Amino acid sequence: MLAEASNTDIAIIGAGPHALTLIAYLLQKRKKLRHGFAVFDPSGMWLQQWQQQFAAFEIPHLRSPAVHHPDPNPYALRKFAACRPQELFAPYDLPGTQLFQDFCTNLIRCLDLPPVFKAKVLRIEPLQHRLRPRFRLWLADDRTVVARRVVFAKGSSQIYIPEWMSQIQSPYPPERLCHSQQVDLRKLNLAGERILIIGGGLTSGHLAVGAIARGARVVLMARRNLQEKLFDAEPGWLGPKYLKDFWAEPDWEKRWYLIQQARNGGSLTPAMMLQLRRLMRCDRLQIQEQCQVVKAVWQGNSWFVHCHNGKENECDRIWVATGTKLDVSAEPLLSDILNTFPLPIARGLPVLDPCLRWSGCEFYMMGGLAGLQVGPVARNLSGARMASERIASAL
Repeated sequence: MLAEASNTDIAIIGAGPHALTLIAYLLQKRKKLRHGFAVFDPSGMWLQQWQQQFAAFEIPHLRSPAVHHPDPNPYALRKFAACRPQELFAPYDLPGTQLFQDFCTNLIRCLDLPPVFKAKVLRIEPLQHRLRPRFRLWLADDRTVVARRVVFAKGSSQIYIPEWMSQIQSPYPPERLCHSQQVDLRKLNLAGERILIIGGGLTSGHLAVGAIARGARVVLMARRNLQEKLFDAEPGWLGPKYLKDFWAEPDWEKRWYLIQQARNGGSLTPAMMLQLRRLMRCDRLQIQEQCQVVKAVWQGNSWFVHCHNGKENECDRIWVATGTKLDVSAEPLLSDILNTFPLPIARGLPVLDPCLRWSGCEFYMMGGLAGLQVGPVARNLSGARMASERIASAL
């Protein structure tokens, strides 16, 4: 089947919610494009990584309200859920995980989308071709695909690793120190274990709740006080209320700072904070705020963790929920593009044109790396819709 895609008009790298949203918008504008694109993902399935992460963390529902989803019609999910109202959670009708997955499966069926190509893209090579360059995608199985246009719709591959982790000298069992992306609660029996979870975002909360449900005692550590917020960023960032001034700002560095201020690091929803407070009262959870690890030593069969404020913790496992970092120059897949078509970069984010196009070529960006144009919600479902509107109009 891959042979059919050895040449394609539009290559889309990634098969997550952003890619699905873009295709839904494209087909709404031009149904003939159904046979003009190819989607590449190592899983060979739509939304596989998204679904895997939600299942691994046992996340019951999304953080975004029901109007945010891949279908261009904002009310499509509410209509789909008409017979399943119990799967819309307060406040603001947050879709249950299974409801959202079923909705996306139904959307894929209704759009009659071709299968995702099960292929990992290792390199994107710009090719000079008449007036416009094309791109050769080098795949992990040594095959190649040439595309006239490419959309980079995969999340950041750069996991943020705290400095103290790279300084650990004592050998330790790898399963005893994991980034959150490596944790699958479904496969763990944690009865009687002590687990240190590092990070102040919603992922930390889900991991804490899941670990305690499996019999563990948990210390949740954050470098600052935990923040309680309904959403990653204020709803004003979804429309002109805040974005008008953001888009009017000509200084890209200042835009970067506005994004940081709007998101202000990780946060926990009020519902999650309520769960954590209950677990604290049951003496299953301890929260250590304003605390940063400076050293961790594996000794015997335990971790001994030292913090900057003198606190010490002994635990059986450490889970690091510090997320990913956005830096276009550190993305291996983008190195050839960056060398051939240099462009300004502000604090790791590329300066794209208003259609989210890379300067000098038909290469488009979605997700957090498009933040300077889309705004603070670029990596969210709402950001996928905003990015899709821009890219679809250009494609």
